Amino acid sequence: TGVTVSILDVAQMKRERLGGVLGVGQGSTSPPRFVKMTYSPPRAKGSLALVGKGVVFDSGGLSIKTASGMETMKTDMGGAAAVIAAMSVLKELGVKSKVVGYTPMVENMPSGNAIRPGDVLTMRNKKTVEVLNTDAEGRLILADALSLAAESKPDAIIDLATLTGACMVALGDQIAGLMGTNEAWIQQIRDAASRAGEPVWPLPLPPEYEKQIESEIADMKNIGTSYGGALTAGLFLKAFAGDGAWAHLDIAGPARASADDGELVKGGTGFGVRTLVELASGFTPPSKG
Repeated sequence: TGVTVSILDVAQMKRERLGGVLGVGQGSTSPPRFVKMTYSPPRAKGSLALVGKGVVFDSGGLSIKTASGMETMKTDMGGAAAVIAAMSVLKELGVKSKVVGYTPMVENMPSGNAIRPGDVLTMRNKKTVEVLNTDAEGRLILADALSLAAESKPDAIIDLATLTGACMVALGDQIAGLMGTNEAWIQQIRDAASRAGEPVWPLPLPPEYEKQIESEIADMKNIGTSYGGALTAGLFLKAFAGDGAWAHLDIAGPARASADDGELVKGGTGFGVRTLVELASGFTPPSKG
């Protein structure tokens, strides 16, 4: 496929200071992994980073979900699945840009080794996070992945994650929420998603909501108040995405279908694959601002 793959184990992740991935994964008997995929064609025209949430099962950890809430949690890795699927076809489609995929893989489980509400994790970029809800775990592993992606200074970053129920409250189960820091990049994603037939809708990142994730004992905490959860999750991720063009797609709704619908069958939909492929195929480094 023209893609080189490196996989970090626990010892390597410790050396790389991936505190979010290690923290979420420590409660499981199946240790976490961090997968990096690189597609680098000759004379690459621009560079793009794809980041995907890979929670292969989410029990909620010690902040445990209800029994019915766990029934679909094997698809909580929909973001990572979309990134890996998109990476696998870049060579066949003749994509001219360099594309790097970052997919942290964890199982979020309750155990005597699991992180506890109130614990503080130190992330790759040295920011500290007070974990008040272990079921807000996706943003913790994405924090490390975004930090790594930002360090390589690509022209643009996009992350995909089945991140919040709040986004489903806002947009339902067929539309993804789109947030970001660069209007040109956001518009490029909207155009690609429209061509791909995967509906997205822009949501704001209000700076006045940042105080909701301020912590008394750490740089930040991993949850906000009861309202605007998709936005505070986006603001949390923004703190790790660097200063370049970054966008976040919350695919919690459309990543899974409860019934057959058009070209989609019940279960995992693969939402995001077509948009990422479309983005990579026609990628133009976005202007600043």
